[in-house]
Amino acid sequence: MTMSLAATVPLPAPDLMRDTAIRQISVRIIEAPTTRKHRLSNTSVSHQGYVFVEVLLENGVTGYGEGSTLGGPRWAEESVEAMKANIDAYLAPALIGQPACNLESATILMDKAAKRNFTAKSAVDMALIDAIGKTLGVPAHVLLGGAVRTRFDAIWALASGDAVQEVEEAQKMIERGWFNRFKIKLGFADPQTDLNRLAALKAALPEGTMLVADVNQGWSEAECIRYLPVLAELAVSLVEQPIAAGQTEASARVAQRSSLPIMMDESVSTLSEAARETAAATGSVLSLKLCKHGSAHNLKRVAGIAAAGGVQMYGGCLLESSIGAAGHLHTFATLPKLEWGTEHFGPKILVEDLVTDSLRYEGFQVHLPEGPGLGVTPDFDRIAKYARKD
Repeated sequence: MTMSLAATVPLPAPDLMRDTAIRQISVRIIEAPTTRKHRLSNTSVSHQGYVFVEVLLENGVTGYGEGSTLGGPRWAEESVEAMKANIDAYLAPALIGQPACNLESATILMDKAAKRNFTAKSAVDMALIDAIGKTLGVPAHVLLGGAVRTRFDAIWALASGDAVQEVEEAQKMIERGWFNRFKIKLGFADPQTDLNRLAALKAALPEGTMLVADVNQGWSEAECIRYLPVLAELAVSLVEQPIAAGQTEASARVAQRSSLPIMMDESVSTLSEAARETAAATGSVLSLKLCKHGSAHNLKRVAGIAAAGGVQMYGGCLLESSIGAAGHLHTFATLPKLEWGTEHFGPKILVEDLVTDSLRYEGFQVHLPEGPGLGVTPDFDRIAKYARKD
């Protein structure tokens, strides 16, 4: 039996170092309208701000990433204006000519070029992962260790402040089969008003509906002592970041007194913060977000530190479109555990999603997109429509 020449002579392997060299990084600011106002303890948004990042490789492949903020530098220190400026002036020059496949090296180079700026860095990192996935023809999660889950229990945020409107909104989500677990934003009214609103929602929703109360750093330690027992009486399942980040000792006292699990969010961005807050026992659950941790690999490291201390994982969001949400889901898919599911509802709160193939919400779960890279395709007509013109 003779073997063909094709079977005996291997094809030359692609030169990843050369072919994935970064030729260009470009950034646009996007302002996408939301279907209703989204309120936090310190701001309210009716348009969601993003930076849309495009990374062009020498092989002609383009990867896409997204960084999100809430109403400017109020949730964290970054704004879309600052992100664009720092990517253009510092992060892009540090990466041009470097192989995109060297993801860890890219993170190191960005960290040398600019301190913190985690959302900007995560948007670039997301675009690199998308480009490499497309180059190799594999989903992004393969580059991060491979998926251990392909669908996630989904959580919807109720944040208008109007209990009647929020009940109608929640009921629609249940009827459509999209969401049957809800996060209620607190902290933008006085505690008693917030609790009355929460009680009205609890009474109107089906028995046993899981509720997360997100105070967004809006209460003092004294208010926590007074009002957390009321949340327990209302059968809330989880309380997110009730007091300000950085108040480690007070947060530990609140967590120790509380009969409800406390979730850390704004208090944990870096690896050292994860180690400090876990050791201090300021929470038993951690909300993970790429915009806090700077890259997919850093998110996984933060999760590992917290998990080593017995902390459970929750997939947080910052109202990303399907672009940013897909980047998160591919990362969350590789975590050994994600006990609390994810709140990636951003694509459903936008008047128009920024992709041609939005994420699939079905059976009260959001499904991991398939295909190479992030598995979603930007809708450039909509991106041009909502891109800032100045």
